[in-house]
Amino acid sequence: MLYGDAVKVSERGYVPYGWQFPDEQVSIPANRGTSINCFGLLARDNRFYYKNTEKNINADFIIGILDEFSFKIDKPTVVVLDNASPHKAKKVRELFGIWQSRGLYIFFLPPYSPQLNIIERLWKEIKEGWLRPQDYVSADNLFYALDRVCAAIGSQIFMKFSDFNLN
Repeated sequence: MLYGDAVKVSERGYVPYGWQFPDEQVSIPANRGTSINCFGLLARDNRFYYKNTEKNINADFIIGILDEFSFKIDKPTVVVLDNASPHKAKKVRELFGIWQSRGLYIFFLPPYSPQLNIIERLWKEIKEGWLRPQDYVSADNLFYALDRVCAAIGSQIFMKFSDFNLN
């Protein structure tokens, strides 16, 4: 079973919170501009399959990644998705039969239940910890850093899902 979803990483940076001393100046340079989208499929054993793009993730992108993935599996595999419109688009649903013949099954989470999709935790870790402030200096740096982080998942970087309370 793999959990799928997309995330947008923007040059604007990610600062969920911060603090500073009263006499201290703290700043993180931020650019307005390029966003990088990543669609990933994550298993609890840290197998991770992903594609990064500067384009929007739409139904055609989802079809491309799921179709490509369906040729790489060697046993029945379930992909858990949320209810995002590209995931549930008619042209995506029309391919369910073909994917099922290859052993790929799609399961949709109930609406408004991101806590059930473990890949949400991965996106948070990438934005809060694995991408560094200096990675946001330029679109090229950010694209490279995101790709390197994604490539390291399952080989050098690991999620410990038992450590997280998904409630």
